[in-house]
Formats: sequence, C-alpha cells, structure tokens
Amino acid sequence: MKLLILEAGHCLSLALAREANRRSDTELTIEPGLTATPRLLEEIRPDALVIPPLLRPITAEPAAVTAHAEAVEACMEACHEAEIPLVWCVSDQLYEDGLDVPIDEHVIPEPRDESLRRLIRTGDRIRAEYPRHLIVRLGPLFALDGSQAWLGELLDTLTDGGEVRAESDVIFCPTSADAVAMALIGMLQQQHCGAESWGSYHLAGPEPVSAYTFVSMVRTQLATRLEGRGEQVTLGSVKALSHHHDQPLRRVLNCRRVLDVFGVHQKPWRLEVGRMLDTWCMARDDGEAQEESMSR
Repeated sequence: MKLLILEAGHCLSLALAREANRRSDTELTIEPGLTATPRLLEEIRPDALVIPPLLRPITAEPAAVTAHAEAVEACMEACHEAEIPLVWCVSDQLYEDGLDVPIDEHVIPEPRDESLRRLIRTGDRIRAEYPRHLIVRLGPLFALDGSQAWLGELLDTLTDGGEVRAESDVIFCPTSADAVAMALIGMLQQQHCGAESWGSYHLAGPEPVSAYTFVSMVRTQLATRLEGRGEQVTLGSVKALSHHHDQPLRRVLNCRRVLDVFGVHQKPWRLEVGRMLDTWCMARDDGEAQEESMSR
C-alpha cells in the first residue's frame, strides 16, 4: 500500500513515517506542504492521501484556519478527480462546548467560533461530494517531536524550569501520535483490501483526564525517571487554570465505531507517556555520551 502524507514536519506525519518503517507492507511519500495537486496525485498514484490535523484550532489565527480549510478542500477536489481516497484528521476542539456524555461519530460539531465553523463547512463538503473519505477526529495529540508535539514541548519547558499552565476543568482524551499512526495504517490496509468502510471515526485514548492532571502526571513521571538516573534537576511548576466554573467542559470522544469496524483498540495515554519518556531518557543518554566523546 502506498500513502501520500502532507505536512512533513507534523508530529503525526513523523509518527506515520516511523510506523511505516517498521512494516514491509506500507510505502510513504511525504510532502512538505499542504498541497496535493492533480499532477502530483497522477505521478504518485497513492492508495490514499492523508492530511494531518490542524492542532489547537481554537487558539490558531483565523487566517491559518481558513488556509487549512481551503487547502483540504483543494485536496478533496484533486482526490475526487483522481479517484483516490482522502483521509482528513481533525481536532476534537471542533466540539467547542463539549458534551456531558461521550460524543458519537454521527454528532456533527456545532461550534460558535467562526473559524471553527469554517472547518465544519469543509467537513460538510467532503461528506456531500466525495464518499471515499475518512474523517478521523482525534483527541489532543502528544509526541516527542514534530510540529506542535505537545509532550516534547512540556518536557522542554519543565526541564528548563518554566511554569506550565493547564486547565483543571477541561476533560479530554490525550492521544498518542504513534498510536494514531498505527491505527490509521491498519485502517487503510483494510480499506485497501476492500473493506469500503468510509465515513467519520473517532480515534482517541480511553482515559478521560483534565489537562492539568495530564501535565501533572507527566511532571511526576519525568521527576521519577530523572531521580532514578541520579540527576538533580529542578523541574518547572504546574499551575491549574479554571475557565468553566459551573461544571467541567467534557470533550470525550466515543471510539466504539473504530473498534467495531476496524478492530482498533485505543491505547491508554499513561502507557504511551511512559514509553515516550523512556525513549526521551535514552536519547538524553545518547546526547550526553556524544558530548563526552567530542570533549575528549
């Protein structure tokens, strides 16, 4: 199976590249930008085009949101013309006001923010004009590297002694970029073999948690690992923010459909954070060893 991935520096694109390198049944072509022209699709003839999400669209500049939406629509038109499946990953932040119960796939977001509504219109166009699509709604992505790699940013800030502020009253499902990459390739392999299970799917972790609790747990696990290595590092603090005083805003995605259709189980974020912290520590060891060898 051959996939075309856009936005080479995106944390999800890097995760997809790592996952493809572990397999012998998947070939990736990764483009630096967010453009897939008919000519490019004709040259590569991928089995699917994958567009990573615009992360944190609530805080993104309106112009950036509009540019992303327009680029996705142009990709959809090119895919339609070339008869190539389109996979568009989107942030759970489109559910701006959340919901008291886990959010099913058939629930179309109805945000108040005009920029977010622009992304909804793009999704409406895809559903109306091109059936061979997957719209994959994701929880907040975390990874060690790549653009907007949340965990990597947290570790840098904490080890530099900086303060991290996080909402204590926003509940969501942190989602490992590596886990999403593994799931997406598995889903597309099934589609490539004739599953034809197009539509919208939710793909997030199984453990709802507040942003503050997630960041605090990362700090605790980081401190434990550094102490175990004998390192004396004064980590930055974590400050709780509260914006929803009446009741917490719950943005929890129900991922039952992706399990029922594709057999994809969600990975607990605690396990993924632990694994990534182990990887981060190993890279830290390698970096220190390299510095020592250079200083000799």
